[in-house]
Amino acid sequence: MITITTLLLIIVAIAVLFVFWVIWTDIIGAGWEPTSKILVRKMLEIAEVNSEDILYDLGSGDGRIIIETARKYNANAVGIEADPLRYIWSKLMILLYGVNQKVKVIWGNFFNKDLTSATIVTLFLSSKANQQLKTKLQNELKPGTRIVSYYWTFHEWEPVKEDRKDKIYMYIIGNT
Repeated sequence: MITITTLLLIIVAIAVLFVFWVIWTDIIGAGWEPTSKILVRKMLEIAEVNSEDILYDLGSGDGRIIIETARKYNANAVGIEADPLRYIWSKLMILLYGVNQKVKVIWGNFFNKDLTSATIVTLFLSSKANQQLKTKLQNELKPGTRIVSYYWTFHEWEPVKEDRKDKIYMYIIGNT
């Protein structure tokens, strides 16, 4: 029989684990706040995605950007997600939508992953994470690679396109 003390300890442990799970991705780059499907579509329109592109979504969450990239534009997409539960969820969504030939998701920290094959990078991180990524993006991405950031800008880079109302900014490597 479970005592009241044991039950309370279990409830507190679950609550602590849940809070840690919710905020831990914020510690490594950005917390998870899903981008609305309307904004996902706007980001992809601004990026001018075509079937020849390879889109990388940094902090891909549930996979909505990479899935939409394959479904609407027939382009290849790679998501990088550090949270194991969101990684598993996005793998399931990729299978459910039947885009596993065009889309893959990688589990891990995008700061440690190779981005050299990207023609487009999408992100909705934090101001701090964007600044930490600048050197990596400049060193790894080929000239002409498009970077589309939702909400946060890159300091000292001028966007080549922007939707100020929805806070979507596009940068091009070589123009930064």
